[in-house]
Amino acid sequence: MKFGLQLGYWGAGPIVGAPELVAAAEDSGFDAVFTAESWGSDAYTPLSWWGSSTQRVRLGTAVAQLSARPPTSLAMAALTLDHLSGGRHIIGLGVSGPQVVEGWYGQPFGAPLARTREYVRIVRDVLARAERVTSDGDHYPLPYPASAAGATGLGKPLKAITHPLRADLPVWLGAEGPRNVAQTAEIADGWLAVFFSLGLAEQYNTWLDEGFARPGARRSRADFEVAANCQVVVTDDVAAAIDRYRPSTALYVGGMGAKEKNFHADLYRRMGYGAAVDEIGRLFQAGRKAEAVAAVPDEMVRETMIAGTFDEVKTQIAQWESAGVTMLMVTARETETIKALGRLAG
Repeated sequence: MKFGLQLGYWGAGPIVGAPELVAAAEDSGFDAVFTAESWGSDAYTPLSWWGSSTQRVRLGTAVAQLSARPPTSLAMAALTLDHLSGGRHIIGLGVSGPQVVEGWYGQPFGAPLARTREYVRIVRDVLARAERVTSDGDHYPLPYPASAAGATGLGKPLKAITHPLRADLPVWLGAEGPRNVAQTAEIADGWLAVFFSLGLAEQYNTWLDEGFARPGARRSRADFEVAANCQVVVTDDVAAAIDRYRPSTALYVGGMGAKEKNFHADLYRRMGYGAAVDEIGRLFQAGRKAEAVAAVPDEMVRETMIAGTFDEVKTQIAQWESAGVTMLMVTARETETIKALGRLAG
């Protein structure tokens, strides 16, 4: 089992002690370091800044939001970082949700699967640098149609000036629903599982296998990476660990999405927590956040967590590995925790 350090996105300010965390991850044998973005800090700037002090760990975005950049712009950032890091970049992409896409980026959220497929294809075309990049898709037409409002008609197909270090730079996709996970297995090199649950592992693997079986699928189970966000806590007090992460569960279920469409809430419903999800959402949307946190059942937090004594944690890690997970993405914020996880990986 590999470990990745998920630094995530910033709150009101930069992550405290991030350079030390990154150094500890590299020294402790972590495979990768990841950043994220929501509607504040971006994913690429911190990754390139913190990653500049490393030599070995892979550097991934988990995730960069599709609507934040046109696919050609994302490909430019990716090929640049891959050069600067000596071929260590992982492109991690996700569609986000309608509140962010339409409220923050001013883009339509519709047809997320088709948008993702088109986006990834254009990114790969840029990186392949085989010919000038064009696209006749509905979402990212290149060149911009001469007949469209405001167009000059002067756009022409272009090829990247800079030669990518790797034409086949890995693309991992964040996905939660059945169709999205299946498409991820079909067109991507890895799956970023936001909330992985052993209870749903058989279902996840069915969705993945559907994608692997499609004509033209890029990968098979043997060379496809499954990176699962997971809190891994070595402790004799599992109850305290659950309390520590209860607010995060409440936030994602109740506050990270609209009442009408919250993919995280839908995922927890699939796990069997429909009644709790409804109550948490009701309280969160009413501004009663403390009550929403209190309404999160222990087992709901425990569902996506590995916790216990050192030996218990090793056993649980083996169970996740048997379920198909190849990397655990942890959000540790103390160097000692990172060092302890490194001993687990060893």
